Amino acid sequence: MKIPEAPHSQTAEEVLAALESSADGLTEEEARRRLAEFGRNVLKEEKVSKFEIFARQFKNVLVYVLLAAALLTAVLNEWQDFAMIIAIIAINGIIGFWQEIRAEASLSALKKLTESRAAVIRGGVKVSIPSSDLVPGDIVIVGEGDVASADIRLIWGAGLMVDESIITGESIPDAKEHDKLFDPDTPPFDQENMILSGTTVVRGSGHGVVVRTGHMTYLASIAEKGKESSPDSPLTRAIASFSKRYVATLMALFAVVAAVGFAQGRELADLIYLLVAQLVSALPEGLPLVVTLVMVVGAMTLSRRKTLTRHLPAVETLGSATVIASDKTGTITEGKLRVSEEEADRPERLRLIAALCNDSDGTTGDPIDLALAEWIGRGEYSRLREENARVWEYPFDTKLRLMASANEVGGARRLFVKGAFDELAKKDPDKDRAARLGKAQDRMASRGLRVLAFAEGEFSSEDPSQWRLELCGIVGFLDPPKEGVRDAILTAKKAGIRILMITGDYPLTAKAIAQAVGLWEEGDRVLLGKEIEALPEGELYSALKGASVLARVLPETKYKVVRALQQRGEVVAVTGDGVNDVPALKAADLGIAMGSGSEAAKNVAKMVITDNNLSVIVQAIETGRVIADNIRKVIYYLISTGLHQIFLISFAIFAGLPMPLLPIQILWENIVTDGTQDKMFAFAKAEGDVMSRKPREAKGQFFDRRQIARVFFFGLPMGIINFLGFWYLLGIYPYVEVVSITFTAVVFSQWVNGILSQKENAPFIKDIRSSLTINKYIFAGTAVGIALQLLAIYAVPGWFRIVPLEAGHWVWVALLCAATFAIVEARKWIEFLIERRNERAV
Repeated sequence: MKIPEAPHSQTAEEVLAALESSADGLTEEEARRRLAEFGRNVLKEEKVSKFEIFARQFKNVLVYVLLAAALLTAVLNEWQDFAMIIAIIAINGIIGFWQEIRAEASLSALKKLTESRAAVIRGGVKVSIPSSDLVPGDIVIVGEGDVASADIRLIWGAGLMVDESIITGESIPDAKEHDKLFDPDTPPFDQENMILSGTTVVRGSGHGVVVRTGHMTYLASIAEKGKESSPDSPLTRAIASFSKRYVATLMALFAVVAAVGFAQGRELADLIYLLVAQLVSALPEGLPLVVTLVMVVGAMTLSRRKTLTRHLPAVETLGSATVIASDKTGTITEGKLRVSEEEADRPERLRLIAALCNDSDGTTGDPIDLALAEWIGRGEYSRLREENARVWEYPFDTKLRLMASANEVGGARRLFVKGAFDELAKKDPDKDRAARLGKAQDRMASRGLRVLAFAEGEFSSEDPSQWRLELCGIVGFLDPPKEGVRDAILTAKKAGIRILMITGDYPLTAKAIAQAVGLWEEGDRVLLGKEIEALPEGELYSALKGASVLARVLPETKYKVVRALQQRGEVVAVTGDGVNDVPALKAADLGIAMGSGSEAAKNVAKMVITDNNLSVIVQAIETGRVIADNIRKVIYYLISTGLHQIFLISFAIFAGLPMPLLPIQILWENIVTDGTQDKMFAFAKAEGDVMSRKPREAKGQFFDRRQIARVFFFGLPMGIINFLGFWYLLGIYPYVEVVSITFTAVVFSQWVNGILSQKENAPFIKDIRSSLTINKYIFAGTAVGIALQLLAIYAVPGWFRIVPLEAGHWVWVALLCAATFAIVEARKWIEFLIERRNERAV
């Protein structure tokens, strides 16, 4: 026995012969033997160890350095510091583990699709067996409502219509013809003699031979793609890249500081502990926790906007998206056919035929029949059917492409037919009428409408070849765009985000929809799936840049498109709702599933939108950009304040001066500045119109050249100013008082920096009201920090080796705070004026 590689290209007899089967099916003994050989007809689920998921939360350079710092504090018996560092690492790891463990169930949902029963012929007898027991060579009987549990080559069929939306994404059923043959390389959605696993029979009946089961089915090949790991989020990649460079820079700087300090004869233990404290201060160890908090708050905001987050980093990825690869059906369109246009000499007769030659009950049925019922009106539809009883019917014929019914109308039996215009026109003797309607049909088809013709005649024969008909008119169907989609696309374009419509639908239909919503413009390409597959890898990206619509696309082609875009640095968001979307959803930087979609799609997606609308996704991207901005701001704040302290201490060591800050003071500063302010960045509002700018490059989203320049513009001048102030004050006050002033001044200047950081670009005094209201929570965090600092200064100064400050000491603190404000504000004004000049030049 040999499994045919392309059963759709062989006759049913040839396929049966290759599988060593017959119309009587397999014997029970042979079926058991094949079950042992090929295995059960199920999709195997890939198990991921929980330990592995937990362990990978700690694969981060910052975590490694913090663990080393924790080890050093333990060696030096600084157990309080040790506990603090370990707690931060553990909390972040637990949060990441909890989020990730909930997103590893994609194949289990796919597996459910095959958990059903199948009617088969075994040894010439019809029996019902679990679908998991199907084997190649089994003869399967299918009828309306049946879900195929294996890939089946049809042997016989009558009026078979199959819903292949799980494969193609399109809800209009496809006709099946068992006696057709196709080229071996014919794509699955054009294999009209095959019923693929997971698809549903919506009309007619038939039987066929099972050619592929389990992991061999086309559905399984889609599932296989779903096993691949999703790419890291832009945030993860950016922080990993930054962490390596930042830690390397710190290590080099600390090595120099340690060497100079050791050469000056400083105590080795004191020097090591100082460097550990400085390292903990310089490293944004609270960054993972703060970023998590920012994303949690963002996820809560998104949930109020009909977007549910299954994987927290996806919240930030939204803000980095450069391309949205969107489904057509259900996302851009309503996913429901409607009558868009009609052409008829006698509209009332057209509506009568549409009501009577219709198998829908008005609420369920074929999408086209339902569209006609809605067009006529539910009440009128029911009245026409009750008054004109059906006496005979001719089910949809896939070869003639028509269906018919005979009804009692006004005391006489009339024949009503609907189907393909070409077929019905052959039966109308009035060629002028056929020619006139033919032009209308061509006009509708050119606009992407699905066109059906309607005709009537005397019911004199049940043989279609004997029918003489009178064409009454034609109707064009369209899946209309959703409300708000056009505005959403215009907003996305303004924000520099490309939208690609990817669909299994026909190119004319897809183009018509894209043009209606402003997605397709003159000069854009409509790429077909077969064209994409034929393009060399190097040319695919260029072709995609000039296209806005991809039609007749298979799941593996959609996956290929996503990978091609990612290889060129694009951050790709993919929308989908069917099993056919699983590979692309998993491969995407951000997979977005529809709330009404399949469980398989939702389980691999990182986000789920409850309102299947592209406009919701664009609104979510706007929120994502605000979230990304807030993460960028908190990174600036944490790094710049840490750098400030590094320069202050390093300059003091190089100058041979005593320490301006003691280790316990550095650790306390982390608590009252970073610990009280950084969590508040999560609540900052949007700064200006975030959708009026182009997406930032993923690598530089959080730490580009401008961000580095801003960090140094704060850290270096403030380090110098505080060092000079410390040096000057040593000549005025005793050392302990100078350390007390410096300790407090550094803390207060960092609070000032935190408040000014709520706006990345705009100067504080340009719009003071906006500066004070962009994030009211930052002032609450600062107030908590001030209370804690005053407690340290006046309640327990001995704990921190300082003395209570007097009124004269506070003057120096105020001067250093003013210097902080002046430096940051000056930088913002310089950037603002340069940007305005550039805008005027353009």
